[in-house]
Amino acid sequence: QVRLIESGGGLVQAGGSLRLSCVVSGRTLGTDNMGWFRQAPGKEREFVAAINWSGRNTYYEDSAKGRFTVSRDNAKNTVYLQMNSLKPEDTAIYYCTTAVDDSLRPRPTEFGSWGQGTQVTVSS
Repeated sequence: QVRLIESGGGLVQAGGSLRLSCVVSGRTLGTDNMGWFRQAPGKEREFVAAINWSGRNTYYEDSAKGRFTVSRDNAKNTVYLQMNSLKPEDTAIYYCTTAVDDSLRPRPTEFGSWGQGTQVTVSS
């Protein structure tokens, strides 16, 4: 059974940076496209970024472009999300998932495997 475990969240001031990690266990991370979503209080879960199986191609939601970078290390079975220039509106629980299609677009949330999430809080 695939397990995804996120870490790296925390409290940071606006303008700061965080690096999230997602360790995948139960299968070799070499053929799956991977993605990051987030969910703010009272809002629906939304797509943030995705990366293809090799790491050569990425796709970002508009609010993440230029500030966030998704990467992966298949040898470590780990996917990363580097977040710079953080804003209070980035405050949310961030989730790692396999719910990404071949075009690196988000699939419906009922598809794929999900981690438990890691909380990111950005203070103003």
